[in-house]
Amino acid sequence: MAQFVDWDLAAATAGALGKSGPRVSYAEATDVVGDLRRLTEEAAGHVADYTGLRPQVTPPPVRVVDRRDWAGANIDGLREVIGPLVGRLAGDKQPGVVTEAIGSRLTGVQAGTVLAYLSGRVLGQYEVFSGDPGQLLLVAPNIVEVERKLGADPRDFRLWVCLHEVTHRTQFTAVPWMRAHFLGEVQAFVDASSGSEHLAERLRRGVATLADAIRDPESRTSVLDLVQTPAQRAVLDRLTALMTLLEGHAEFVMDGVGPRVIPSVDRIRAAFNRRREAGNPLEKAIRRLLGIDVKMRQYAEGRKFVHGVVERVGMEGFNKIFGSPLTLPRLEEIGDPDAWVARVHGPAGPLPAAG
Repeated sequence: MAQFVDWDLAAATAGALGKSGPRVSYAEATDVVGDLRRLTEEAAGHVADYTGLRPQVTPPPVRVVDRRDWAGANIDGLREVIGPLVGRLAGDKQPGVVTEAIGSRLTGVQAGTVLAYLSGRVLGQYEVFSGDPGQLLLVAPNIVEVERKLGADPRDFRLWVCLHEVTHRTQFTAVPWMRAHFLGEVQAFVDASSGSEHLAERLRRGVATLADAIRDPESRTSVLDLVQTPAQRAVLDRLTALMTLLEGHAEFVMDGVGPRVIPSVDRIRAAFNRRREAGNPLEKAIRRLLGIDVKMRQYAEGRKFVHGVVERVGMEGFNKIFGSPLTLPRLEEIGDPDAWVARVHGPAGPLPAAG
């Protein structure tokens, strides 16, 4: 089978280009790892109590990683997903040996460049590609670096981060069909690709676009250039609604639990929001092209949607959103919680609780 990306080269490139982490002693690093593991378990109890969502499957233990390991974990996940998809769609149309070797190595360097940039920014992630039900990753050097820059209390900031990431883990472990549904939508997006251009070439252009953005802040191309067919746009609308829900739900839980268990949460939230909005022109260009700006809007829009639904029907009523793929919000409902409530609960909404 043709290789779309030289994944080993991608990993080497990400490791070579990734920024070094903050200076910490061995004893400090050991304490951070132990602290994050302990706070993950504490956050799990808070999230379960606040949301009423209980894991239906047992997740693997949290992995506390450095930047290189984070990039490696994502490369493993992408290898599991992209390779089979490209191979299936390519069919018998295999490129020549030279074309494959040069193309896969070029894309490997480009993918590694993108992952190197992201590895210095991501605080945590629930990685769903490489295994079922997924794996919670916390990037220790980034968490330490940001808490120092913000002047935040380490325990408070680390728990705050854990609340967000554990909520994502809960979404996939308390809703066992969520991972298969998400991967199915990714599959549908690929299946909807136009046959006028080989998928691998379009994906290569997308990776090149991201890598070029890191080197050239004046670039005006966008990853959305990959979305070319009406069928792809329909799938993208569903994926956008899903990701906005999941990110907004995590933000809502952070804000709901935080004041109860994190004394300095208001200061952390204000400082972190300023950090999100700041950035030099290069940073802003890269964020736009990588979709990070879109994700920031998802945090705000999704949190507003979740708040609106909970305000109308309570947490138990909101949790009906996880009943099946049919009860997930549509893109047009994200800005109109009443529309989702009317569709799922009926025009009158749920009956008020007795007593």
